[in-house]
Amino acid sequence: MQMIIISGLSGAGKSTAGEFLEDEGFYTIDNMPALLMPRFAELCLSGSGGYDKVAMVSDIRGGKNFDELFCALDTMREMGIDCKLLFLEASVPAIIKRFKETRRSHPLEGGTVSLSQAVEGEKLLLAPVRERADYIIDSTNFANNGQLRSVLRQMFGTSSERMHLRVNVQSFGYKYGLPLEADLVWDVRFLPNPFYEKNLRSQTGLDEPVREYVFASEAAGRFLERLEPLLAFLLPQYLQEGRTELVIAVGCTGGRHRSTAMAHHLANYIGELGYPVSESHRDISR
Repeated sequence: MQMIIISGLSGAGKSTAGEFLEDEGFYTIDNMPALLMPRFAELCLSGSGGYDKVAMVSDIRGGKNFDELFCALDTMREMGIDCKLLFLEASVPAIIKRFKETRRSHPLEGGTVSLSQAVEGEKLLLAPVRERADYIIDSTNFANNGQLRSVLRQMFGTSSERMHLRVNVQSFGYKYGLPLEADLVWDVRFLPNPFYEKNLRSQTGLDEPVREYVFASEAAGRFLERLEPLLAFLLPQYLQEGRTELVIAVGCTGGRHRSTAMAHHLANYIGELGYPVSESHRDISR
C-alpha cells in the first residue's frame, strides 16, 4: 500500500497536490485527523485492494501540535505501509500575495493577528513537520498550478514519466546577492553587456535581439563549448549519487540580459539531455 501525507504552508499548493494525486489514482482525503490515520490504513489493508493508493492532507487546521502526526507516520510504517510525507512551502511574500489575490483568510489570521504574522507564525509552527518530510516542494517561483503539477508528476507519476533528478536553472544579478539555494553558480559578467546598447537596454535575455547579441560573441561560443560537455558529465554523476534536485544559477551584474539569455539556453540544453528542467529569472524585472 502506498500512502502520501500532504502537509505544508497554507497557500503553498496543498490543494493542487491533492487534486493531482487524485488524478493519479490516489484516494484523497482532506484534513484527516492524525489519530484516525492508522485506523483508516488498517481498513484499507483489510480491503480488496481498492484503496492501495491513499493521500491525506494534514496541516495547521488540525491543530498546532504535530506529535500525533509523527506517531501516526511511525505506526503506519511499522504496519509495512510505504508512507511518505510531502511538504509544500513558499516564501512569505509569495504566500501573502496569493492570499491577497484570492481574498481568502489565513487559518491563523484574525483578531489582532495580521496576515503577515499569521504566515510567519504558521511557518514556525510547521518547522518540525518540514524536518520530517521525505519530499519538499518550494512553489515560490511557480507562475501557475501547471508548474506545480509538473513537479509532482516527476515525483509521483508513472515510472515512464518520471526522472529522479530535477534541474532548475535560474538567472540572477550579483548586485542583488547570490541565490542561497544554488548548487552550481556560473558568472557570465565576462560576456558583452547589452545594457550599453541603447536599443537593447529595455529588453531582456528572453528577447531574440538580446540573445543574438550575447551569443554572437566569441567568448559565449567558447564558454558553451566547455560548459555543455561539463553539464552532460555532471548531471549523471549527481543522479548516481542520489540527488533528486539540482539548482544551477547563472549570474551577471543586474540579472536582466546576459544571465537570463544564458540560463534560458542552458535550460533548453538540459531538457534536450532528457532531464526534467525548469527555469526562473529572479531579477529580470528589477
